Amino acid sequence: MAKFIVSAFADEASGGILHQIEACKKNNITHIELRGLGDGKSINSTTPDEAQDLKKILDGAGIGVSAIGSGYGKIKVTDDFEPHFEAFKNTVEVACVLGTKNIRMFSFYFTDIENYADCKDEAFRRVEALCDYSLKSGIKCCHENERGIYGDIPERCLELHQALGSKLGGVFDPANYILDGVEILPAYDMLAEYIDYMHVKDARFSDRAITPAGMGDANFAELLKRFAQKDGERFLTIEPHLKVFEGLKELEADGGTASQLENRRDFSYATRDDSFKAAADALHTLLLNL
Repeated sequence: MAKFIVSAFADEASGGILHQIEACKKNNITHIELRGLGDGKSINSTTPDEAQDLKKILDGAGIGVSAIGSGYGKIKVTDDFEPHFEAFKNTVEVACVLGTKNIRMFSFYFTDIENYADCKDEAFRRVEALCDYSLKSGIKCCHENERGIYGDIPERCLELHQALGSKLGGVFDPANYILDGVEILPAYDMLAEYIDYMHVKDARFSDRAITPAGMGDANFAELLKRFAQKDGERFLTIEPHLKVFEGLKELEADGGTASQLENRRDFSYATRDDSFKAAADALHTLLLNL
């Protein structure tokens, strides 16, 4: 049986890293998947020296790092790969400093290409290059399903995992699949052996709205029961996406989630701290009933 450890994209609470730590402590969260650090700074642009200072702050607060929430693989498959790869090398060093074994990544945007088969080999080559490099330092690249990339649906995610085997880890994001019209439990069963950890984010098919876990169409209670059948420690990383936060529009090819959040009526929150708490409470309730 899995031992679940609760983590979060704490940049969705207000403020920089100190406030992120405070938000985690208030909501019974022990780890952070580092992404935004406040004031326009992200983990992708952090140097190893800055990471040393960051680790001291996190260690002093008793907060671990579950993964680096990087944006690698979020360029077009036709864009120049070399500058992207060079930046990735720095982030691998940062991951080593911070003591995490995971870097979340993607499989390159295909938004301007009609036939995925035309650039499949190049996408796989790039993902494998990232994996091969990080593994030399004991860091695993964990692929997240995302709209618009090669691995947007479970069948193409499965192709990636079967091609790269143990080189490539997996992050299962239910909401991202729902936004692509994918039924969640069959998708999970298809990919179960490759999933290392899960992003806790739900959504509705009807209007593509993001919701707290258990309040959308992901069948989260059953999903967690199935994930609990895996062995070892498994991170459940809360990714609220319930209120616009710094950098959200840059995280997506179409910026759709940010636009939707600005106009929604249900699951509306006065502050980012409130929306972060709502997402955390939803997961904790599911775990209590597991």
